[in-house]
Amino acid sequence: MNDNTDRIDLVEVVIDLKGVWKIFGARDREAMAAIKKRGLTKTEVLEEFDCVVGVADASFQVRRGEIFCIMGLSGSGKSTLVRHVNRLLKPTAGKVVVSSTDIMALDDDELLKVRNQHIAMVFQNFGLLPHRSVRDNVAMPMEIRGLSQNARWKAAEEALALVELSDWKDKFAHELSGGMQQRVGLARAIAADTEVLLMDEPFSALDPLIRRQLQDEFMRLASQMDKTTLFITHDLEEAVRIGDRIAIMKDGIIVQTGTPEEIIMSPADDYVMDFVSGISRINLIRAHSLVRPRAEFEVKHGPLMGDEMTVSSDETLRQVIVKAAACASSGPILVQDKVSGAKTGVITKNDILSGVILGTEEPWPAVYPPKIRPGCLRTDQTWPPSWPSMRITMRPSSRQPATSGDSY
Repeated sequence: MNDNTDRIDLVEVVIDLKGVWKIFGARDREAMAAIKKRGLTKTEVLEEFDCVVGVADASFQVRRGEIFCIMGLSGSGKSTLVRHVNRLLKPTAGKVVVSSTDIMALDDDELLKVRNQHIAMVFQNFGLLPHRSVRDNVAMPMEIRGLSQNARWKAAEEALALVELSDWKDKFAHELSGGMQQRVGLARAIAADTEVLLMDEPFSALDPLIRRQLQDEFMRLASQMDKTTLFITHDLEEAVRIGDRIAIMKDGIIVQTGTPEEIIMSPADDYVMDFVSGISRINLIRAHSLVRPRAEFEVKHGPLMGDEMTVSSDETLRQVIVKAAACASSGPILVQDKVSGAKTGVITKNDILSGVILGTEEPWPAVYPPKIRPGCLRTDQTWPPSWPSMRITMRPSSRQPATSGDSY
């Protein structure tokens, strides 16, 4: 994941969707009017107007250089929504702005120019032309622009080198594996050198190992090129791994938008909570999400000595655990604010344990006393007996830690 979440509010908005609706059916305008007037549900719209609500009042912004993931199950409306950005679909209502251009106000020629020069799209089904070589498939956007063969082949070969397919430039699509074909699709988008990338579940049809390799490759390329990317996926782990921010959709509605850490720490409803229940937090949660105020801690436990182990507020849970395991101290951990440098927060060992265990698929261990189960983790009760003997072991088959010890 790109480490630019601290600056997304400081850079310009490239993609801006406001109040976008998409209703499929012959009576879509009537249905839209009825929704606004009577607040009809998706089911009521289908029964009364024989129309399907694909997207309902969707709004979000994507900043320059950001990877923004839209995640949801099949039928949630995510692929329908992304197709409004380059106007493959026209919204029933709402506004779509890309790089300060109102996409709905463009005529056909202007729209073709925007699609060819400013917005590239990578599809799930690769979209390669079988009668063209790999190089000619990658060069196709430049051919549409009217570039010479030498110019477009040069750009295509540079893009193929980035995805490590230079030796396959004269092959045809059927001679490549699925993963290689998807890399050709990515190379075509790179060669087009557009400001915006739309990626509609580009890796979902691939085997898990190839999918992860392509995710790594995409993140490497994204960091190099600083593209603004709208990435569609049904896999929350993929969204968490790739995205700077995530929008989660259900039944055409965006139910929550936030950073991966925000969504996992504070799911908006049971639907989101079900998704995040199986996600490991150890590389995602940062110290600032576990911290409690130092003053509050000292009221309950007395003044701190000032020589306690200290971590930065932006260190991950894994980094905190590694430091804690190497530290001989049995006391709490001070958290130093990344900006001000002030040590105003405290993390206890129970806070670390809660960060590891909560949000996994494993049930909360029955041996834990009720007072320190989820919802009641911060307690004056002393349990387990001592910190120095604590060891945290992440097993391949389970994210549940084997532990003993925490005096807070």
